[in-house]
Amino acid sequence: MVEHFHLGHLVNFLVLCLLILTAVSVEARVRHHKWEVKYEYKSPDCFKKLSISINGKTPGPTIVAQQGDTIVVEVKNSLLTENLAIHWHGIRQIGTPWADGTEGITQCPVVPGDTFVYKFVVDRPGTYLYHAHYGMQRQAGLQGMIKVLVPNGVVEPFPYDYDRNILLTDWYHKSTYEQATGLASLPFVWVGEPQSLLIHGRGRFNCSTPGTDVALCNATNPQCSPYSMIVIPGKTYRLRIGSLTALSALSFKIEGHNMTVVEADGYYVEPFVVQKLFLYSGETYSVLIKADQDPSRNYWASTKVVSRSSATPNGLGIINYYPNHPRRAPPTIPPAGPHWNDVAPRVAQSVAIKSHKDFIHAPPKTSDRVIVMLNTQNRVNGFVRWSVNNVSFNMPHTPYLIALKHNLLHTFEQTPPPDNYNHENYDISIVQPNVNATTSNSIYRLKFNTTVDIILQNANTMNPNNSETHPWHLHGHDFWVMGYGNGKFNQSIDPKNYNLVNPIMKNTIPVHPYGWTALRFRADNPGVWAFHCHIESHFFMGMGVVFEEGIEKVGKLPTSIMGCGDSKRFHRP
Repeated sequence: MVEHFHLGHLVNFLVLCLLILTAVSVEARVRHHKWEVKYEYKSPDCFKKLSISINGKTPGPTIVAQQGDTIVVEVKNSLLTENLAIHWHGIRQIGTPWADGTEGITQCPVVPGDTFVYKFVVDRPGTYLYHAHYGMQRQAGLQGMIKVLVPNGVVEPFPYDYDRNILLTDWYHKSTYEQATGLASLPFVWVGEPQSLLIHGRGRFNCSTPGTDVALCNATNPQCSPYSMIVIPGKTYRLRIGSLTALSALSFKIEGHNMTVVEADGYYVEPFVVQKLFLYSGETYSVLIKADQDPSRNYWASTKVVSRSSATPNGLGIINYYPNHPRRAPPTIPPAGPHWNDVAPRVAQSVAIKSHKDFIHAPPKTSDRVIVMLNTQNRVNGFVRWSVNNVSFNMPHTPYLIALKHNLLHTFEQTPPPDNYNHENYDISIVQPNVNATTSNSIYRLKFNTTVDIILQNANTMNPNNSETHPWHLHGHDFWVMGYGNGKFNQSIDPKNYNLVNPIMKNTIPVHPYGWTALRFRADNPGVWAFHCHIESHFFMGMGVVFEEGIEKVGKLPTSIMGCGDSKRFHRP
């Protein structure tokens, strides 16, 4: 009798514990990360060079959280001679605009030896990124992925067995200092094409390439053994694929397997099947693959540069069918990939991405303001620059968020940038007879809670018959993709064809060669937000703008973001 009594109590106690644990698991958690950022010698493509690592890793650790969780990242800058700032790409920072991590816009940089704490809520499930947002530091390796899971009990609109991340990057052997110096010099020195493409931090440079220092290149280094992902025959895998390339637009293919696109930048997509996925820097996708091919062999994963005539070799990885050896090379020649200047399939993919029918976020039917942004390559006092409406962006010394909140308006130019360009007389298909532009650090002031349309208009560069693909990323918001078009945008005709039914929402979007892309967003997130080309060298050369909205609604700024420019007076170490 006594035994039964104790057993009953024990069962009740265990049930109570289980109920408490279940209740706790649906509540938002605080997830702490402690990072040390420093330079280390790495050989991701067999060539030894200085790379920026986080706790010894390049790419850095993947942040995994659930919707509604608070992320706290304590970052120690151990770069010794370099400042840093880290942007949480795709996280809207609602209520925490000072945590966006954009040096010069939302914070002063973190100086060597200092520790900075980023604290923010991940309010939407999906696949996101993080990376350096200081100078051209991102392409030195300071980058990684963020995976935000749905809350317990929430069912996603597609079933899968396993969940994997793949980060695609390009890789240069020159330091970011050498590259930035060349871009800002007379005569101009372009960064050139990357030496390698990396699949989750692994690639292969040909060590016998003429001019290569053989002491620095070791083809047997285990750091550059190919990326390998184990799959179990018959199972379905969700691959969260992100691109943080410095320059390259990419195609990604898994030999012999279809990919079903189900998510883009954190939003569910009406599923569609592709053999190859095009990705532009700053984009993320989830695709489903089924391990339904011959299980006696392995298969190639391949990524290739598109939209630029590039000699960079394809990046290769292995899809390893268990129980084959993970390093066993597939018996086939790796897929060659699409031709670099075949634009039509890239545009077709862009157009195909629509909101999932059960997860449509209807856009506002009309907008309050239209800003047309002509994307051009120009000269300013002889220097090569990139511009929007012939104005090339310069960063101020005092971050805008601090300057606006503390009324330090003398720290940046107050004449607003133009909302349009001379579209009637501008021929987007030719090199302009006058390629000169001006520079400015002025910003767009948006009326809070209004709807804004942005038209990205591409054009010819300063080279004949050349128009580049530009991936544009908006901080602090997601936007509706209203449409794409070829040629010059017609403001009286083209808006009639906007997708008002099921447009996808994204935070990063390409504008294709000689084409236009239209997007719409609500200026409903108090703060100061960058909108820029995500090609590292293009933003460095002025291809970006800044939006302010609802600055009076921003709370008290933490003093940790201050200490540079005119904000020195507010900084308390």
